[in-house]
Amino acid sequence: MWDMKKLVKASPQGLMMMALQGYLWILLLIFCTLRYSGTMSVDMEQSQNSLAATSNSRVKRGWVWNQFFVVEEYTGTEPLYVGKIHSDSDEGDSSIKYTISGEGAGTIFIIDELTGDIHATERLDREQKTFYTLRAQARDRQTNRLLEPESEFIIKVQDINDSEPKFLQAPYIGSIPELSPIGTSVMQVTASDADDPSYGSSARVVYSVLDREKHFTVDSKTGVIRTAVANLDRETQDRYEVVIQAMDMAGQMGGLSGSTTVTIVITDVNDNPPRFPQKMYQFSIEESAPVGTIIGRVKAEDWDQGENTDMTYQIKDEEDLGIFKVTTDGNTQEAIITIQKPLDFEAKNIHTVVVEALNKFVDPRFVDLGTFRDQTIIMVTVEDVDEPPEFQPPWNTMEVQEDIHVGSVIGVITALDPDAANLPVRYAIDRKTDQERIFDIDAKTGALTIGKALDRETAGWHNLTVLAMEADNELKVSRATLSIRILDVNDNPPELATPYEAAVCEDAIPGQLIQTISVVDRDEPQGGHHFYFTLAPEATNNRHFTLLDVKDNTAAVHTQRMGFNRQEQAIYLLPILVVDSGPPALSSTGTLTIRVCSCDNTGAIQSCNTTAYVMTTALSPGALIALLVCVLILIVLVLLILTLKRHHKGHLAIEEDEDMRDNVIKYNDEGGGEQDTEAYDMSALRSLYDFSEIKISDAGGGPGDGSGNNGISTELHSLPQWFQKPDLDFSMFRDYISKKVGQADEDFSVPPYDSFQTYAFEGSNSPAASLSSINTWSTTSSEQDFSYLNSWGPRFRQLAVMYTGHKGQEESKES
Repeated sequence: MWDMKKLVKASPQGLMMMALQGYLWILLLIFCTLRYSGTMSVDMEQSQNSLAATSNSRVKRGWVWNQFFVVEEYTGTEPLYVGKIHSDSDEGDSSIKYTISGEGAGTIFIIDELTGDIHATERLDREQKTFYTLRAQARDRQTNRLLEPESEFIIKVQDINDSEPKFLQAPYIGSIPELSPIGTSVMQVTASDADDPSYGSSARVVYSVLDREKHFTVDSKTGVIRTAVANLDRETQDRYEVVIQAMDMAGQMGGLSGSTTVTIVITDVNDNPPRFPQKMYQFSIEESAPVGTIIGRVKAEDWDQGENTDMTYQIKDEEDLGIFKVTTDGNTQEAIITIQKPLDFEAKNIHTVVVEALNKFVDPRFVDLGTFRDQTIIMVTVEDVDEPPEFQPPWNTMEVQEDIHVGSVIGVITALDPDAANLPVRYAIDRKTDQERIFDIDAKTGALTIGKALDRETAGWHNLTVLAMEADNELKVSRATLSIRILDVNDNPPELATPYEAAVCEDAIPGQLIQTISVVDRDEPQGGHHFYFTLAPEATNNRHFTLLDVKDNTAAVHTQRMGFNRQEQAIYLLPILVVDSGPPALSSTGTLTIRVCSCDNTGAIQSCNTTAYVMTTALSPGALIALLVCVLILIVLVLLILTLKRHHKGHLAIEEDEDMRDNVIKYNDEGGGEQDTEAYDMSALRSLYDFSEIKISDAGGGPGDGSGNNGISTELHSLPQWFQKPDLDFSMFRDYISKKVGQADEDFSVPPYDSFQTYAFEGSNSPAASLSSINTWSTTSSEQDFSYLNSWGPRFRQLAVMYTGHKGQEESKES
């Protein structure tokens, strides 16, 4: 049966083909039915003949039926007739009941129990299931007994072209290098058709390219996609969308079709050389820029991708080689131009450099396309800046004789301003490198002079830092290191290498070598040292030893006589004169000490004396002893003087440090009480002061008459009145107390000293009268009322009797 949905969409030619195909299917169905009927009749005749031949014996009855076919996709309203099963025992009396079981029995397939006709009740799809296996039974309707053995049969689903081809592996993405030759395989696509490939052409698929594609083709049988042109250029188009169609029925009219879109990516090849966007680039840089400064960046463009764009840059041509350097930035593929040597505006202010860019990886297949490199011109303009002075010439070493006079000019430092203004230059010495100010320099002329005397033996080299700066701008300064070598002059005499001491045996023979002498000289003459040895003039007449100049800057001392006696003389001092070669020749005298020792038979020294003997000024033993005694006496006198001075100084220190507090006598004890009138000796206090008796004149009396004054004068005659004599000086006590009070106030770590205070003296010029009650005298009776003393207790009884007694006498006299 035809699918009505597809028939509506088909063209008129397609409708005619479908109708023709439907007629063919109907004829085929009729043919099969007739064939099945013929087969069934033949089977029945054979069965009847077999029964006739064996009429006397029981035979097994057989099924009368055949294999069945059913067309898929049946869309009719009535069940589709499939076939008929029939048993040869069926006599048409409806005594046999036909039943089926198996796949789809009772649901998809039903059977008429009386006739054995089988019908399909559902629409079948061969792509889902190609055949059904069922079993048929023939039973007695009354007893339900099997009349025939159960037999299996198959219902096959007849295929029709109802499934279009499908691309199951979509989406398809392929790639191919650009500029590939025609016919290069890109990829293969495959479509599947669910129809029966063994029946007709329903599953026979052919491939084609749609949408008028000119760049690619597809093999109709295999589905392999190939290039149709040779000039595929990724830079022009890097992606193609190709629609591939698959049609069944071998592509005949009326066949079903399916399509898919294939994405073809054009990959890159190195077919484009690098190209600079500009033929010239201009940059500017200050002349003071340090080496390594980046001047600028340029980049050549390459339309390729990936590693095909990797390139390197190089300087192809440069007017002044080595001033600039070009490197490649691996991340950005840019050319980095840097300074390799210092720039100088005054020397050259414009530089031209040719930079070349070339690909790292060149594909030999595309060499004929042209050279894969490009060049551009880099123009660098140097800008002028205010530069510090430059030393001319840049020398750094100078030599000076060490005996040169102070103030002498040893050289002239020259520096020039390199700028066009050519400003004046000032000079100076960095005093950190010449702290002793041995050298000076003229600030205007640069003349270097000697400031202090030189000494090569102290410092053979002097390293100075000379400054040259613009006169108007001291910030523009240049520095140069100057090394001054001090050349040696012969100003140091030669000296014996060590204080030589030698020993000679008492039994020495003449000509015996006892010591080899060598010398040292702090000078360093250019021709080397040459020393001459001889005995000093005061020793030329000695008969004991001789000196031999060996001519190799050493000398040998030999004995001159036979035997020595250490009892007579144990030590000889031999003065040796050493002269250098100059100029001028300098000399010095050294002394060789020779001891006379006792030796054994082999010449080994046993013992030596220590008494010295000077050949030039020989002293007798008595003179030496007297000299030693004088020295001892002097030492004793010095020690005695030092001892006396130390003793005297210690005594003074003890007196100065004596504490006045130890001499203060305290009188704050009241003694034995009222009756003890002898406890104090007032004369001890009066010894420091001069007390006078109080004499009261009549004119100075109180309110009483003049006779009353005599009694008071008599009683008060024995009381001391504190008066200061004009010639007494208390400044020593005042200064001492003030000093101690000051020390106590300033030192808070110790308790204060006990202090002695006196209130007997208020000062000679004090306007206030004395505070002493003893000295108080008044003419009024109220002021002289001492009766209150009685209330002070027994301790003041004696005092109350003294004063109240005087008052009673006065009152009796007045009455």
